[in-house]
Amino acid sequence: MPNSIALGIPGVRIAPGDHLCAFYRGLAERDKILIPYLSEGLRRGDKCICVVDATDPEVVLTALAADLDLGPYLSSQQLDVQRSSDTYLREGRFSTPLMLDFWDQAVGGALAHGFSFTRAVGEMTWSLRQMPGVDELIGYESKLNLFLPRYPQVILCLYDLDRFSGAVLMDVLKTHPKVLVGGIVFDNPYYLEPDEFLAIRQ
Repeated sequence: MPNSIALGIPGVRIAPGDHLCAFYRGLAERDKILIPYLSEGLRRGDKCICVVDATDPEVVLTALAADLDLGPYLSSQQLDVQRSSDTYLREGRFSTPLMLDFWDQAVGGALAHGFSFTRAVGEMTWSLRQMPGVDELIGYESKLNLFLPRYPQVILCLYDLDRFSGAVLMDVLKTHPKVLVGGIVFDNPYYLEPDEFLAIRQ
């Protein structure tokens, strides 16, 4: 496995095992991160798992199709774009154990089907809905760091700066080792290891 892989934005590289948060404003900026990230993964042969919330999956597929023939990627199940209602909020609520189990089955299943690397991305605005369990968001993000080393993978979490409060975004910073902002990936000095962060929140 290489020490670093292209994120999809020119000149930006990430490392296998990275858990990044990306900050943006609005759908146009979201797609400037999301579409190149998925396109690069498809070209590399990565299993690409995308969960969107603010738009339907078809919007992402249409954007990807502008530069790629998606037929082979969809028929081989290399590309999987899902709704938050079928993933984060399936069963009508959010549950950290259920979502970690979702990733375990999705990423582990991809490896079992011959993919050597998975890149996942989730649009996190689902957590703003008035639904049971959404207050588990930050604890979930912290625990996701314990999941990353289990498989060859990267996970990118998308946060719209216009939708989340400053307090939530500060906690988001504490739960992601790396941050993508302005087209640059930074090592995050505010990051806390899960044991430390979760102990503080108890």
